[in-house]
Amino acid sequence: MQEFITDYLGEIIPVSFCIRTQKGVQKIGEGNPEFTVILNKEPDKKELFTSTSLALGEGYMRGDIDTDRDLYEVLDLFMGQMGKFHKDKSALRKLLHTSKGAKNQKKEVSSHYDIGNDFYSLWLDESMSYSCGYFQNEEDTLYEAQIHKVDHILEKLHLKEGEKLLDVGCGWGFLLKRAAEKYGVKGVGITLSKEQYEKFSGDIQKEGLSDKLEVKLMDYRELSDSGMQFDKVVSVGMIEHVGRGNYELFMKNVEKVLKPGGLFLLHYISAQKEHEGDPWVRKYIFPGGTIPSLREIMNLLPEYNFYTLDVESLRRHYTRTLLCWRENFLNHREEIAAEKGEEFARMWELYLASCAATFHNGIIDLHQILVSKGVNNELPMNRVV
Repeated sequence: MQEFITDYLGEIIPVSFCIRTQKGVQKIGEGNPEFTVILNKEPDKKELFTSTSLALGEGYMRGDIDTDRDLYEVLDLFMGQMGKFHKDKSALRKLLHTSKGAKNQKKEVSSHYDIGNDFYSLWLDESMSYSCGYFQNEEDTLYEAQIHKVDHILEKLHLKEGEKLLDVGCGWGFLLKRAAEKYGVKGVGITLSKEQYEKFSGDIQKEGLSDKLEVKLMDYRELSDSGMQFDKVVSVGMIEHVGRGNYELFMKNVEKVLKPGGLFLLHYISAQKEHEGDPWVRKYIFPGGTIPSLREIMNLLPEYNFYTLDVESLRRHYTRTLLCWRENFLNHREEIAAEKGEEFARMWELYLASCAATFHNGIIDLHQILVSKGVNNELPMNRVV
């Protein structure tokens, strides 16, 4: 078995490293080893051929696999090789192709975002923003970067006092609260997460914003029949849950509630090419989650009379955001493990580190796309920096 595992890992890890088992230590590759993989229990051969990420991810969660170097640093050395990972699409069919129906997608969203506000508050910043920050300055804190991100979005939307703003997938509501306070707009947020809804509802009352803001437990599919109309629409990190095959439905619903000439900003994790998603992430972190490619979203926009005004990549900002989240998570790791178990803690540690590495290696990206519904000749001619 050891000869197989050295060949298997040597195929996907492009640097020199060592493998340590009960039988001893073996070096793979030329030059000084970058790290050592510690195999407390060797992974199953069949599972490795079914899915590299599932087999190695589950092994790490259980403690069967470990490393003698910082996990992010190790993953960053080979996550660029994910194209070489084994993925038996036939065996993984049920995992990779879940139902895109409203009932199932609500269940999938709740499984991630309703883990508990107390859990997320341990490692997100004070704004409870669960999307990438925007680091204007090298010394920015995570909280400052999240304020910069929201302000960056709101400036692109050219908000005016009294306008109506819709946030599709509003999270815990920081963007809408900022928009109401800074620009004097009226806003509506929709979410499928009960935990997010309850916290945002409470904040609206406590902060005296009930005359300006409203949050609804609502599926995006319900927008087209809602009778609501908005001057501007924003969606941050939500279309990743829509699923390939439902992007057209998502665009149709946004178009229906946006006034002619209105602006729509889509902020989402994107991919270079279309793929089904990573099996480990879909099983343990984001059930049903699919990352759209930039080109498939851009290709849809003209079909709904959306004129593209601006496209911006914030990929490296997400790498830094994830490393900030991971640092916060590790500072509370003992508390999290005591509350939710060691396997859960290792799972989330792996998730944050691997995501940071995939962004850093360009496997995934983050794009902001700004469009208008129909032609808008009233906007400033110069780009928002």
